[in-house]
Amino acid sequence: MDKLITILQTALPVFLALGVGVFARRKQFLTRDSIDAMKKLVINVTLPFVLLSAFASADYNRAALVLPTMVFVLCSVALALGFVILRLCKVKSRLAPFLASGFEAGMLGYSLFVLLFPEHSVSTFAVLDLGQTLFVFTLFKILLSGKTDFRAIARDMVTSPILWAVFAGVILGVTGLYRVPNVGRLLDATCDFLSAPTGMVILLTVGYDLVLGEIPWKKTVGYIAMRLGVMAVILAVMVLLNRTVLDGMMFEGAALLMVILPPPYVIPVFADEPSERVSISSALSAMTVVSLLLFAALSIIIGLR
Repeated sequence: MDKLITILQTALPVFLALGVGVFARRKQFLTRDSIDAMKKLVINVTLPFVLLSAFASADYNRAALVLPTMVFVLCSVALALGFVILRLCKVKSRLAPFLASGFEAGMLGYSLFVLLFPEHSVSTFAVLDLGQTLFVFTLFKILLSGKTDFRAIARDMVTSPILWAVFAGVILGVTGLYRVPNVGRLLDATCDFLSAPTGMVILLTVGYDLVLGEIPWKKTVGYIAMRLGVMAVILAVMVLLNRTVLDGMMFEGAALLMVILPPPYVIPVFADEPSERVSISSALSAMTVVSLLLFAALSIIIGLR
Protein backbone atom coordinates (compact mmCIF):
# COMPACT_ATOMS: atom_id res chain seq x y z
CA MET A 1 0.00 0.00 0.00
CA ASP A 2 2.83 2.40 0.89
CA LYS A 3 4.49 1.73 -2.48
CA LEU A 4 1.22 2.42 -4.29
CA ILE A 5 0.86 5.76 -2.48
CA THR A 6 4.45 6.64 -3.39
CA ILE A 7 3.74 5.93 -7.05
CA LEU A 8 0.47 7.87 -7.01
CA GLN A 9 1.92 10.92 -5.29
CA THR A 10 4.46 11.13 -8.12
CA ALA A 11 2.34 10.35 -11.18
CA LEU A 12 -1.18 11.43 -10.17
CA PRO A 13 -0.55 15.22 -10.05
CA VAL A 14 0.94 15.10 -13.56
CA PHE A 15 -2.00 13.33 -15.17
CA LEU A 16 -4.60 15.32 -13.23
CA ALA A 17 -3.03 18.57 -14.45
CA LEU A 18 -3.06 17.22 -18.01
CA GLY A 19 -6.68 16.22 -17.56
CA VAL A 20 -7.59 19.71 -16.41
CA GLY A 21 -6.04 21.08 -19.62
CA VAL A 22 -7.95 18.62 -21.81
CA PHE A 23 -11.19 19.40 -19.94
CA ALA A 24 -10.57 23.15 -20.27
CA ARG A 25 -10.28 22.84 -24.06
CA ARG A 26 -13.35 20.62 -24.46
CA LYS A 27 -15.54 22.81 -22.26
CA GLN A 28 -13.98 25.99 -23.68
CA PHE A 29 -13.71 27.76 -20.35
CA LEU A 30 -10.13 28.64 -21.28
CA THR A 31 -9.39 30.23 -24.64
CA ARG A 32 -6.34 29.92 -26.85
CA ASP A 33 -5.37 33.47 -25.89
CA SER A 34 -5.51 32.63 -22.19
CA ILE A 35 -3.34 29.53 -22.71
CA ASP A 36 -0.80 31.59 -24.66
CA ALA A 37 -0.82 34.14 -21.83
CA MET A 38 -0.14 31.37 -19.31
CA LYS A 39 2.83 30.17 -21.38
CA LYS A 40 4.25 33.70 -21.46
CA LEU A 41 3.82 33.93 -17.69
CA VAL A 42 5.76 30.71 -17.20
CA ILE A 43 8.55 31.56 -19.64
CA ASN A 44 9.03 35.13 -18.44
CA VAL A 45 8.29 34.90 -14.70
CA THR A 46 7.82 31.58 -12.90
CA LEU A 47 10.33 29.42 -14.81
CA PRO A 48 13.19 31.93 -14.43
CA PHE A 49 12.70 31.73 -10.66
CA VAL A 50 12.92 27.94 -10.82
CA LEU A 51 16.22 28.23 -12.69
CA LEU A 52 17.54 31.00 -10.46
CA SER A 53 17.07 28.85 -7.37
CA ALA A 54 18.45 25.71 -9.01
CA PHE A 55 21.66 27.30 -10.25
CA ALA A 56 22.22 29.39 -7.12
CA SER A 57 22.11 26.30 -4.91
CA ALA A 58 24.31 24.16 -7.19
CA ASP A 59 27.78 23.03 -6.11
CA TYR A 60 30.34 24.59 -8.45
CA ASN A 61 33.13 22.10 -8.69
CA ARG A 62 34.74 20.12 -11.50
CA ALA A 63 31.38 18.53 -12.32
CA ALA A 64 29.86 21.96 -13.02
CA LEU A 65 32.32 22.40 -15.88
CA VAL A 66 32.62 18.82 -17.15
CA LEU A 67 28.94 17.79 -17.17
CA PRO A 68 27.53 20.78 -19.12
CA THR A 69 30.34 20.38 -21.66
CA MET A 70 29.51 16.69 -22.04
CA VAL A 71 25.79 17.43 -22.52
CA PHE A 72 26.53 20.17 -25.08
CA VAL A 73 28.69 17.77 -27.12
CA LEU A 74 26.16 14.93 -26.89
CA CYS A 75 23.32 17.24 -27.97
CA SER A 76 25.40 18.15 -31.01
CA VAL A 77 25.99 14.47 -31.73
CA ALA A 78 22.24 13.76 -31.39
CA LEU A 79 21.45 16.51 -33.89
CA ALA A 80 23.98 15.10 -36.35
CA LEU A 81 22.44 11.63 -35.93
CA GLY A 82 19.01 13.10 -36.68
CA PHE A 83 20.22 14.49 -39.99
CA VAL A 84 21.95 11.22 -40.90
CA ILE A 85 18.98 8.99 -40.00
CA LEU A 86 16.40 11.04 -41.88
CA ARG A 87 18.65 11.33 -44.90
CA LEU A 88 19.11 7.56 -44.95
CA CYS A 89 15.33 7.15 -44.62
CA LYS A 90 14.85 9.70 -47.43
CA VAL A 91 12.59 11.89 -45.30
CA LYS A 92 12.39 15.40 -46.72
CA SER A 93 11.84 17.89 -43.92
CA ARG A 94 14.02 20.81 -42.90
CA LEU A 95 12.92 20.72 -39.26
CA ALA A 96 12.43 17.00 -38.56
CA PRO A 97 16.13 16.33 -37.75
CA PHE A 98 15.89 18.81 -34.87
CA LEU A 99 13.38 16.48 -33.19
CA ALA A 100 16.35 14.19 -32.43
CA SER A 101 18.09 16.66 -30.12
CA GLY A 102 17.52 19.13 -27.30
CA PHE A 103 15.23 18.72 -24.32
CA GLU A 104 12.23 20.62 -23.00
CA ALA A 105 13.86 20.76 -19.58
CA GLY A 106 12.48 24.15 -18.64
CA MET A 107 8.84 23.58 -19.47
CA LEU A 108 8.72 19.99 -18.17
CA GLY A 109 11.99 18.69 -16.78
CA TYR A 110 12.24 20.57 -13.49
CA SER A 111 8.63 19.91 -12.51
CA LEU A 112 8.96 16.18 -13.23
CA PHE A 113 12.34 15.95 -11.50
CA VAL A 114 10.95 17.34 -8.23
CA LEU A 115 8.12 14.80 -8.34
CA LEU A 116 10.32 11.86 -9.31
CA PHE A 117 13.35 12.53 -7.09
CA PRO A 118 12.17 14.65 -4.12
CA GLU A 119 15.13 13.49 -2.02
CA HIS A 120 17.68 14.86 -4.53
CA SER A 121 18.63 18.50 -5.03
CA VAL A 122 17.26 19.96 -8.25
CA SER A 123 20.78 21.30 -8.87
CA THR A 124 21.83 17.78 -9.96
CA PHE A 125 19.42 18.21 -12.86
CA ALA A 126 20.29 21.88 -13.39
CA VAL A 127 23.97 21.16 -14.01
CA LEU A 128 23.00 18.92 -16.94
CA ASP A 129 20.40 21.41 -18.14
CA LEU A 130 23.07 24.13 -18.29
CA GLY A 131 24.78 22.27 -21.14
CA GLN A 132 21.60 21.73 -23.12
CA THR A 133 20.38 25.30 -22.46
CA LEU A 134 23.61 26.69 -23.93
CA PHE A 135 23.23 24.27 -26.86
CA VAL A 136 19.61 25.23 -27.57
CA PHE A 137 20.25 28.99 -27.36
CA THR A 138 23.36 28.84 -29.58
CA LEU A 139 24.08 26.09 -32.12
CA PHE A 140 20.56 24.60 -32.13
CA LYS A 141 18.81 27.93 -32.59
CA ILE A 142 21.26 29.14 -35.26
CA LEU A 143 20.84 26.00 -37.36
CA LEU A 144 17.09 25.85 -36.69
CA SER A 145 16.49 29.38 -37.95
CA GLY A 146 18.37 28.67 -41.17
CA LYS A 147 19.55 32.28 -41.11
CA THR A 148 22.83 34.05 -40.47
CA ASP A 149 21.41 37.08 -38.68
CA PHE A 150 23.65 36.62 -35.67
CA ARG A 151 22.68 40.04 -34.31
CA ALA A 152 19.04 38.98 -34.04
CA ILE A 153 20.04 35.70 -32.39
CA ALA A 154 22.29 37.55 -29.95
CA ARG A 155 19.47 39.99 -29.21
CA ASP A 156 17.11 37.12 -28.41
CA MET A 157 19.69 35.65 -26.05
CA VAL A 158 20.37 38.94 -24.27
CA THR A 159 16.65 39.62 -23.73
CA SER A 160 15.78 36.08 -22.59
CA PRO A 161 14.64 35.99 -18.92
CA ILE A 162 15.61 32.32 -18.80
CA LEU A 163 19.25 32.98 -19.69
CA TRP A 164 19.41 35.94 -17.29
CA ALA A 165 18.04 33.71 -14.52
CA VAL A 166 20.66 31.04 -15.27
CA PHE A 167 23.41 33.68 -15.34
CA ALA A 168 22.25 35.27 -12.07
CA GLY A 169 22.00 31.87 -10.40
CA VAL A 170 25.50 30.88 -11.50
CA ILE A 171 26.90 34.19 -10.18
CA LEU A 172 25.18 33.74 -6.82
CA GLY A 173 26.47 30.18 -6.56
CA VAL A 174 30.03 30.68 -7.78
CA THR A 175 30.65 33.81 -5.68
CA GLY A 176 29.19 32.21 -2.56
CA LEU A 177 26.60 34.98 -2.14
CA TYR A 178 23.85 32.38 -1.95
CA ARG A 179 25.47 30.91 1.18
CA VAL A 180 25.76 34.26 3.00
CA PRO A 181 23.61 34.02 6.15
CA ASN A 182 19.96 34.86 5.40
CA VAL A 183 20.61 35.58 1.69
CA GLY A 184 19.95 31.97 0.72
CA ARG A 185 16.90 31.75 2.96
CA LEU A 186 15.37 34.91 1.49
CA LEU A 187 16.14 33.78 -2.06
CA ASP A 188 14.69 30.32 -1.46
CA ALA A 189 11.51 31.72 0.09
CA THR A 190 11.02 34.14 -2.81
CA CYS A 191 11.78 31.59 -5.52
CA ASP A 192 9.67 28.85 -3.92
CA PHE A 193 6.65 31.16 -3.76
CA LEU A 194 6.95 32.65 -7.25
CA SER A 195 7.84 29.38 -8.96
CA ALA A 196 5.16 27.27 -7.26
CA PRO A 197 2.57 27.44 -10.12
CA THR A 198 5.11 26.44 -12.79
CA GLY A 199 4.48 22.69 -12.93
CA MET A 200 0.69 22.94 -12.81
CA VAL A 201 0.48 25.69 -15.44
CA ILE A 202 2.89 23.95 -17.82
CA LEU A 203 1.09 20.63 -17.67
CA LEU A 204 -2.30 22.32 -18.01
CA THR A 205 -1.15 24.03 -21.22
CA VAL A 206 0.30 20.76 -22.51
CA GLY A 207 -3.03 19.03 -21.86
CA TYR A 208 -4.89 21.85 -23.61
CA ASP A 209 -2.75 21.34 -26.74
CA LEU A 210 -3.11 17.55 -26.83
CA VAL A 211 -5.48 16.72 -29.67
CA LEU A 212 -4.49 13.14 -30.39
CA GLY A 213 -7.13 12.63 -33.07
CA GLU A 214 -5.47 15.21 -35.34
CA ILE A 215 -1.99 13.64 -35.28
CA PRO A 216 -0.71 12.05 -38.56
CA TRP A 217 0.40 8.88 -36.80
CA LYS A 218 2.31 7.15 -39.59
CA LYS A 219 4.85 9.95 -39.97
CA THR A 220 4.81 10.75 -36.27
CA VAL A 221 5.61 7.18 -35.20
CA GLY A 222 8.72 7.34 -37.40
CA TYR A 223 9.84 10.55 -35.71
CA ILE A 224 9.22 9.03 -32.27
CA ALA A 225 11.25 5.94 -33.18
CA MET A 226 14.11 8.15 -34.37
CA ARG A 227 14.00 10.19 -31.16
CA LEU A 228 13.92 7.17 -28.87
CA GLY A 229 16.75 5.46 -30.76
CA VAL A 230 19.01 8.51 -30.61
CA MET A 231 18.20 9.11 -26.94
CA ALA A 232 19.01 5.47 -26.11
CA VAL A 233 22.46 5.98 -27.64
CA ILE A 234 22.97 9.28 -25.79
CA LEU A 235 21.94 7.78 -22.44
CA ALA A 236 24.23 4.78 -22.96
CA VAL A 237 27.18 7.08 -23.66
CA MET A 238 26.38 9.28 -20.62
CA VAL A 239 26.17 6.30 -18.27
CA LEU A 240 29.34 4.75 -19.72
CA LEU A 241 31.26 8.00 -19.30
CA ASN A 242 29.88 8.48 -15.80
CA ARG A 243 30.96 5.04 -14.66
CA THR A 244 34.41 5.14 -16.25
CA VAL A 245 35.90 8.55 -17.05
CA LEU A 246 33.76 10.75 -14.76
CA ASP A 247 34.00 8.53 -11.67
CA GLY A 248 30.30 8.81 -10.83
CA MET A 249 30.07 12.62 -10.64
CA MET A 250 26.72 12.65 -12.51
CA PHE A 251 23.40 11.67 -10.92
CA GLU A 252 22.19 9.11 -13.43
CA GLY A 253 18.54 9.60 -12.47
CA ALA A 254 18.78 13.18 -13.76
CA ALA A 255 20.28 11.95 -17.03
CA LEU A 256 17.56 9.31 -17.40
CA LEU A 257 14.81 11.87 -16.87
CA MET A 258 16.44 14.30 -19.30
CA VAL A 259 16.60 11.84 -22.20
CA ILE A 260 12.91 10.93 -21.91
CA LEU A 261 11.85 14.57 -22.23
CA PRO A 262 10.41 15.80 -25.54
CA PRO A 263 12.42 18.09 -27.86
CA PRO A 264 12.19 21.89 -27.39
CA TYR A 265 8.71 23.23 -28.05
CA VAL A 266 10.16 26.13 -30.03
CA ILE A 267 10.85 24.04 -33.16
CA PRO A 268 7.51 24.63 -35.02
CA VAL A 269 7.99 28.40 -34.72
CA PHE A 270 10.64 28.17 -37.44
CA ALA A 271 8.51 26.15 -39.87
CA ASP A 272 8.51 27.65 -43.37
CA GLU A 273 5.31 25.94 -44.52
CA PRO A 274 1.99 25.47 -42.67
CA SER A 275 1.97 21.74 -43.45
CA GLU A 276 5.40 21.29 -41.89
CA ARG A 277 4.34 23.30 -38.84
CA VAL A 278 1.38 20.97 -38.34
CA SER A 279 3.57 17.90 -38.79
CA ILE A 280 6.22 19.03 -36.31
CA SER A 281 3.65 20.28 -33.77
CA SER A 282 1.85 16.93 -33.97
CA ALA A 283 5.13 15.08 -33.43
CA LEU A 284 5.90 17.22 -30.38
CA SER A 285 2.45 16.54 -28.93
CA ALA A 286 2.86 12.79 -29.42
CA MET A 287 6.41 12.88 -28.01
CA THR A 288 5.09 14.69 -24.95
CA VAL A 289 2.58 11.90 -24.39
CA VAL A 290 5.37 9.32 -24.77
CA SER A 291 7.53 11.28 -22.31
CA LEU A 292 4.77 11.35 -19.72
CA LEU A 293 4.10 7.63 -20.16
CA LEU A 294 7.80 6.93 -19.66
CA PHE A 295 7.70 9.21 -16.61
CA ALA A 296 4.80 7.16 -15.24
CA ALA A 297 6.77 3.94 -15.86
CA LEU A 298 9.76 5.42 -14.00
CA SER A 299 7.47 6.42 -11.14
CA ILE A 300 6.28 2.83 -10.83
CA ILE A 301 9.79 1.38 -11.03
CA ILE A 302 11.18 3.80 -8.46
CA GLY A 303 8.12 3.41 -6.22
CA LEU A 304 8.50 -0.39 -6.18
CA ARG A 305 12.18 -0.30 -5.24
